Order: sequence, then C-alpha cells, then structure tokens
Amino acid sequence: MSGAGRTAVIAGLGLTEFGRIYGRTSADFAVEAIARAAEDAGLTLGDIDGLLVNPGVGGDIDLRLQSTLQMRDTRLLATVQGFGSSAGQMVQYASMAIASGMADVVACVYADAPLKEGKGAGASYAGQKRPMRGVGALPAAAGLRAAPERYAVAARRHMETYGTTSEQFGAVAVAARQWAAMNPRAQMREPITLADHQASRMIADPLRLLDCCLVSNGGVAVILTTAERAAGLRRPPVHVWGWGQAHPGYVNRRGSEFGLVTGAARSGAEALKMAGVGVGDIDLCQIYDCFTYTTLVTLEDYGFCAKGEGGAFVASGAIAPGGSLPVNTGGGELSSFYMWGMTPLSEAIIQARGEGGDRQVPEHDLIMVSGNGGVLDFHSTLILSPHART
Repeated sequence: MSGAGRTAVIAGLGLTEFGRIYGRTSADFAVEAIARAAEDAGLTLGDIDGLLVNPGVGGDIDLRLQSTLQMRDTRLLATVQGFGSSAGQMVQYASMAIASGMADVVACVYADAPLKEGKGAGASYAGQKRPMRGVGALPAAAGLRAAPERYAVAARRHMETYGTTSEQFGAVAVAARQWAAMNPRAQMREPITLADHQASRMIADPLRLLDCCLVSNGGVAVILTTAERAAGLRRPPVHVWGWGQAHPGYVNRRGSEFGLVTGAARSGAEALKMAGVGVGDIDLCQIYDCFTYTTLVTLEDYGFCAKGEGGAFVASGAIAPGGSLPVNTGGGELSSFYMWGMTPLSEAIIQARGEGGDRQVPEHDLIMVSGNGGVLDFHSTLILSPHART
C-alpha cells in the first residue's frame, strides 16, 4: 500500500490506575490500557493493525499480547526495548510505519507490575539482574548495583564540575509536587518544601528519597493513525512534528562525559531540526525524571539554559507552576506515577489536547518530550503539537 502523503498523529490515549494495585499482571494492565486508548479514539480493537510492545524491566509482556487481545492479521508487530526511551522510540516507529503505508492504526503500550504486596518499593526491581563477568562486573563490585547508586555517581560528577547543589535538586522535587497537587491521577499530592527534601533520608549520596522517582503498577497505551482518519475520530489529534534518538555508549574511563552531557543533547537537536523550530519556540517540557538530577541535566542538554547552569535555572522557579518553562506538569515520575517514558508522553498528550484541568498550561503549541533509559544510556525526544505542521 502506498504511503504517499500519509502523516501520522496520536489519536488515542489509555491510562489505567497507577500505584499499589495488586492482583493484576502486566498483561492485564496492557490489555486495559489498549482498550481504553481505542475507546478514547473512537476505534475498536479490530481497527488496530499494528502493535508495538515495551515489555518493561520484568519482560512480562511480549508479542503474545496479540493473542491475548485476539488480534488477527496484524501487519506490524514488535517489541521495543529502549527502557525509558522506549515510548519515544515507539511513537517514531509507529509514525514511520503509518507514513509508509505499512500499517494504518498502531497501538503502542507499556505496562508493568513490579510492586508486590508486603514488599517495599525499593525491593521491586531487586530481582532484575543480569549476569556480570570480567571488567563489566567492576562497577557492581564497587557497590554500583542499582539505578540510584549509578545515578548518584552522575549527579555527584555534575555537582563537582559545576557546583550544582542538593538544594537545587530539591527545587526540582518541590516543583514536581506542586504540579502533582493539581493532578487527580498523581500518587503523591501532599505539598513538600525544600526543608522536607533536605530532611528526607539518603538513598545513595547525594540522592535523597525525594530525589527518586516512584514505583508504580499500571499501564499506558497510545494509538497512532493517519491525520486523515483521525479527523473523523473522537479526540483531537496530537501531531508529531519531530523526533530524535541518541545512545551515547559511555565507557568507564577517563574522558567520558558521563554525568555531564547526555544523549538528550543530540536527540533534542535532531528533533528540533526535524520539527523546523528552535528551543525558544517550545512552550513546555515533559522530561523523564527518574531522579531530580535527570530533569536538570536534560534541560541543560536541550539548551534551555547553558551547560552547568541547570541548578540555578530550576532553583529560580522557572519549571514550577507560573514559571517561564512549565516542566512535568502532571508531577512527573517523581510525584505522579512511574510508567517509564509513557509518563512524560501521556502528560504531553493531555496538555496538547487542553485537558489538563487545573494544571493546564495556557500556551501549549509546542511540547518537548524526553525519554531516558538505562543509566543515561538511551535517549529519545519528541516534539508534539495540537496543530498540523505547515
């Protein structure tokens, strides 16, 4: 089928409940999210002829989700594992498939259920470990076993190089909670202060409890189709203006920019170039905030402030409600819910549609969305808009 003149848009969004929801599998959440996305768009499951699955850290969902959904004659079927960058990658691949005529309606889904009854959130990913041998095992031998420890090294390097402070990381946490207070779906809505951040217990120096994202059970799905078809559907389409990926491949040796420059620098520039806009044209950002540090360094790498000035930028109140650059308007992964890259993507769609309620940003013509996977290893960027690109 010819793809001449076909442009992909996001036509549906499906979200389950999030948080400590027990007794349900990742597949349960995935099926619900896709069904909700189809209903949101005004489509049926039978209309979907493409399925991209992000299996999460547990790998509990895969291509067999097609059978669970009783889908037949699927024209596009794949798993996409870029960890936290997967959502942006899936939107890119779905857009390319639709533009080429490979598929007409593509569902992209992420679901996971790491929280177990009677176990703390910190133990949720404890069993997800890869065998380590040789030189590759040295970081683990040095105590860098889990994400907080490894991100702590990146954060500390940024602090030592640029003078970034714990209080500046705290400003990110406080801003995220201010946004979450206006989001009925957010898991954490109680206000916090900078003093609360500084008093929260240390997880991996310099990262405190309130520097770390939530752990959530749940699922999110988005559906893409052609702009022509979306024009007759239930929800206003969200247009994909640009995308980019960058995967630095950091090495643990002298000269590495690990912790100082992330793949957001390249993926952001590529997405802006494709969209034909500059960073000054962006109205708001949805940043992958697994830790407060990642928000700060991503904003630097996207060019919203100079390298090394991210701390001062976030401490100025720029990213909080009423600030010059609204960031993570739903509360992000720090305070709303943690669905890998689907957290920033879903909030971007809500804002683009003008459906943010009390947290809705008046100016939302161009929205930048980031995804970050591994430990600054994998990056994706999207530029979304409620308007068709002309």
